[in-house]
Amino acid sequence: MSDTVQAPESRSSSTGKSFGWLLAITGTVAWLASITLVLERLELYKDPDHVTSCDINPWVSCGAVMQEWQAALFGFPNPFIGVVGFAVVMTIGVSLVAGARFPRWYWVGTQIGVTLAFVFIVWLWSQAVYSIHILCLYCMVVWAMMIPIFVYTTARNMAAGLFGGPERVRRAARDWAWVVTTGLILLVAASVLISFSGVFFGS
Repeated sequence: MSDTVQAPESRSSSTGKSFGWLLAITGTVAWLASITLVLERLELYKDPDHVTSCDINPWVSCGAVMQEWQAALFGFPNPFIGVVGFAVVMTIGVSLVAGARFPRWYWVGTQIGVTLAFVFIVWLWSQAVYSIHILCLYCMVVWAMMIPIFVYTTARNMAAGLFGGPERVRRAARDWAWVVTTGLILLVAASVLISFSGVFFGS
Protein backbone atom coordinates (compact mmCIF):
# COMPACT_ATOMS: atom_id res chain seq x y z
CA MET A 1 0.00 0.00 0.00
CA SER A 2 1.28 3.47 -0.89
CA ASP A 3 2.64 5.56 1.95
CA THR A 4 0.52 8.47 0.69
CA VAL A 5 -2.71 6.75 1.69
CA GLN A 6 -3.84 8.31 4.93
CA ALA A 7 -5.46 6.20 7.63
CA PRO A 8 -8.93 7.20 8.84
CA GLU A 9 -7.48 8.14 12.21
CA SER A 10 -4.93 10.42 10.55
CA ARG A 11 -7.55 12.05 8.39
CA SER A 12 -9.72 12.67 11.47
CA SER A 13 -6.76 14.17 13.32
CA SER A 14 -5.89 16.38 10.36
CA THR A 15 -9.49 17.58 10.05
CA GLY A 16 -9.63 18.29 13.78
CA LYS A 17 -6.48 20.39 13.61
CA SER A 18 -7.73 22.34 10.60
CA PHE A 19 -10.97 23.07 12.45
CA GLY A 20 -8.90 23.98 15.51
CA TRP A 21 -6.91 26.52 13.52
CA LEU A 22 -10.12 28.02 12.18
CA LEU A 23 -11.52 28.45 15.70
CA ALA A 24 -8.22 29.78 17.02
CA ILE A 25 -7.86 32.39 14.27
CA THR A 26 -11.49 33.56 14.04
CA GLY A 27 -11.80 33.51 17.82
CA THR A 28 -8.66 35.63 18.20
CA VAL A 29 -9.79 38.21 15.65
CA ALA A 30 -13.26 38.46 17.24
CA TRP A 31 -11.72 38.65 20.73
CA LEU A 32 -9.44 41.51 19.68
CA ALA A 33 -12.41 43.37 18.19
CA SER A 34 -14.40 42.78 21.39
CA ILE A 35 -11.62 43.92 23.71
CA THR A 36 -11.17 47.05 21.58
CA LEU A 37 -14.87 47.82 21.98
CA VAL A 38 -14.60 47.31 25.74
CA LEU A 39 -11.66 49.71 25.96
CA GLU A 40 -13.50 52.29 23.86
CA ARG A 41 -16.58 51.90 26.07
CA LEU A 42 -14.45 52.48 29.18
CA GLU A 43 -13.04 55.64 27.60
CA LEU A 44 -16.58 56.87 26.98
CA TYR A 45 -17.42 56.24 30.63
CA LYS A 46 -14.48 58.44 31.63
CA ASP A 47 -15.09 61.08 28.97
CA PRO A 48 -18.52 61.32 27.30
CA ASP A 49 -16.91 63.46 24.57
CA HIS A 50 -14.36 60.77 23.69
CA VAL A 51 -14.15 60.07 19.94
CA THR A 52 -13.74 56.35 19.34
CA SER A 53 -11.24 55.01 16.84
CA CYS A 54 -14.01 54.02 14.42
CA ASP A 55 -16.04 57.22 14.55
CA ILE A 56 -15.70 57.91 10.84
CA ASN A 57 -18.96 59.66 9.97
CA PRO A 58 -22.60 59.76 11.17
CA TRP A 59 -23.27 56.34 9.61
CA VAL A 60 -20.09 54.56 10.74
CA SER A 61 -19.60 55.31 14.42
CA CYS A 62 -18.93 52.90 17.27
CA GLY A 63 -19.49 55.72 19.74
CA ALA A 64 -22.97 56.44 18.42
CA VAL A 65 -23.92 52.75 18.51
CA MET A 66 -22.70 52.47 22.10
CA GLN A 67 -25.22 55.11 23.16
CA GLU A 68 -28.14 52.92 22.07
CA TRP A 69 -29.93 50.54 24.46
CA GLN A 70 -29.16 47.59 22.17
CA ALA A 71 -25.46 48.00 22.99
CA ALA A 72 -26.08 46.88 26.58
CA LEU A 73 -28.94 44.42 26.28
CA PHE A 74 -28.27 42.67 29.60
CA GLY A 75 -27.43 45.78 31.59
CA PHE A 76 -23.72 45.86 30.72
CA PRO A 77 -21.87 46.45 27.42
CA ASN A 78 -22.35 43.56 24.98
CA PRO A 79 -18.60 43.32 24.15
CA PHE A 80 -17.96 41.91 27.64
CA ILE A 81 -19.83 38.81 26.48
CA GLY A 82 -17.56 38.61 23.44
CA VAL A 83 -14.39 38.94 25.50
CA VAL A 84 -15.39 35.88 27.57
CA GLY A 85 -17.06 33.88 24.80
CA PHE A 86 -14.36 34.27 22.16
CA ALA A 87 -11.68 33.44 24.73
CA VAL A 88 -13.46 30.09 25.11
CA VAL A 89 -13.53 29.65 21.33
CA MET A 90 -9.79 30.38 21.15
CA THR A 91 -9.10 27.88 23.92
CA ILE A 92 -11.06 25.13 22.15
CA GLY A 93 -9.25 25.90 18.90
CA VAL A 94 -5.77 25.81 20.43
CA SER A 95 -6.64 22.61 22.30
CA LEU A 96 -7.70 20.92 19.05
CA VAL A 97 -4.52 22.04 17.30
CA ALA A 98 -2.58 20.50 20.19
CA GLY A 99 -4.39 17.20 19.60
CA ALA A 100 -7.05 17.31 22.31
CA ARG A 101 -10.18 15.18 21.97
CA PHE A 102 -13.42 16.13 23.65
CA PRO A 103 -16.36 13.90 24.66
CA ARG A 104 -19.79 14.14 23.06
CA TRP A 105 -21.28 16.16 25.93
CA TYR A 106 -18.59 18.78 25.45
CA TRP A 107 -19.51 19.22 21.79
CA VAL A 108 -23.20 19.40 22.68
CA GLY A 109 -22.42 22.25 25.08
CA THR A 110 -20.20 23.94 22.51
CA GLN A 111 -22.95 23.71 19.89
CA ILE A 112 -25.50 25.23 22.24
CA GLY A 113 -23.15 28.07 23.16
CA VAL A 114 -22.15 28.82 19.57
CA THR A 115 -25.79 28.70 18.41
CA LEU A 116 -26.93 31.13 21.11
CA ALA A 117 -24.03 33.43 20.22
CA PHE A 118 -24.96 33.28 16.53
CA VAL A 119 -28.60 34.13 17.28
CA PHE A 120 -27.43 37.08 19.38
CA ILE A 121 -25.15 38.28 16.58
CA VAL A 122 -27.99 38.00 14.06
CA TRP A 123 -30.14 40.15 16.35
CA LEU A 124 -27.35 42.73 16.73
CA TRP A 125 -26.86 42.82 12.96
CA SER A 126 -30.59 43.39 12.38
CA GLN A 127 -30.67 46.17 14.97
CA ALA A 128 -27.64 47.96 13.56
CA VAL A 129 -28.69 47.72 9.92
CA TYR A 130 -32.45 48.16 10.17
CA SER A 131 -33.19 49.90 13.49
CA ILE A 132 -30.24 52.00 14.67
CA HIS A 133 -29.05 52.47 11.09
CA ILE A 134 -25.49 53.12 12.20
CA LEU A 135 -22.58 50.77 11.62
CA CYS A 136 -19.79 49.84 14.01
CA LEU A 137 -16.64 48.56 12.26
CA TYR A 138 -15.48 46.42 15.17
CA CYS A 139 -18.97 44.97 15.50
CA MET A 140 -18.90 44.01 11.83
CA VAL A 141 -15.59 42.22 12.38
CA VAL A 142 -17.30 40.18 15.10
CA TRP A 143 -20.22 39.41 12.75
CA ALA A 144 -17.81 38.23 10.07
CA MET A 145 -15.92 35.94 12.48
CA MET A 146 -19.06 34.54 14.11
CA ILE A 147 -20.37 33.21 10.80
CA PRO A 148 -17.57 30.67 10.17
CA ILE A 149 -17.41 29.80 13.86
CA PHE A 150 -21.09 28.84 13.83
CA VAL A 151 -21.20 27.19 10.40
CA TYR A 152 -18.03 25.11 10.80
CA THR A 153 -18.85 24.08 14.37
CA THR A 154 -22.28 22.92 13.24
CA ALA A 155 -20.79 21.18 10.18
CA ARG A 156 -18.17 19.48 12.34
CA ASN A 157 -20.81 18.21 14.77
CA MET A 158 -23.08 17.04 11.96
CA ALA A 159 -20.21 15.21 10.28
CA ALA A 160 -19.34 13.57 13.61
CA GLY A 161 -22.90 12.29 13.95
CA LEU A 162 -23.83 14.51 16.88
CA PHE A 163 -27.30 15.07 15.40
CA GLY A 164 -27.67 11.66 13.79
CA GLY A 165 -28.91 11.56 10.20
CA PRO A 166 -27.75 9.68 7.09
CA GLU A 167 -24.12 9.64 6.03
CA ARG A 168 -24.78 11.66 2.86
CA VAL A 169 -26.20 14.54 4.92
CA ARG A 170 -23.24 14.43 7.28
CA ARG A 171 -20.83 14.42 4.36
CA ALA A 172 -22.66 17.33 2.70
CA ALA A 173 -22.44 19.37 5.90
CA ARG A 174 -18.68 18.96 5.90
CA ASP A 175 -18.16 19.52 2.17
CA TRP A 176 -20.48 22.52 1.80
CA ALA A 177 -19.60 24.44 4.95
CA TRP A 178 -17.45 26.89 3.00
CA VAL A 179 -20.32 27.58 0.57
CA VAL A 180 -22.74 28.33 3.41
CA THR A 181 -20.14 30.54 5.12
CA THR A 182 -19.44 32.49 1.95
CA GLY A 183 -23.15 32.85 1.20
CA LEU A 184 -23.95 34.22 4.65
CA ILE A 185 -21.09 36.72 4.53
CA LEU A 186 -22.26 37.91 1.11
CA LEU A 187 -25.84 38.24 2.38
CA VAL A 188 -24.70 40.37 5.31
CA ALA A 189 -22.58 42.52 2.98
CA ALA A 190 -25.52 42.91 0.60
CA SER A 191 -27.85 43.92 3.44
CA VAL A 192 -25.41 46.65 4.47
CA LEU A 193 -24.99 47.91 0.91
CA ILE A 194 -28.73 48.00 0.31
CA SER A 195 -29.66 49.57 3.65
CA PHE A 196 -26.91 52.19 3.34
CA SER A 197 -27.16 52.62 -0.43
CA GLY A 198 -27.65 56.37 -0.06
CA VAL A 199 -24.38 56.59 1.86
CA PHE A 200 -22.36 54.44 -0.54
CA PHE A 201 -23.89 55.49 -3.85
CA GLY A 202 -25.52 58.86 -3.11
CA SER A 203 -29.20 59.72 -3.05
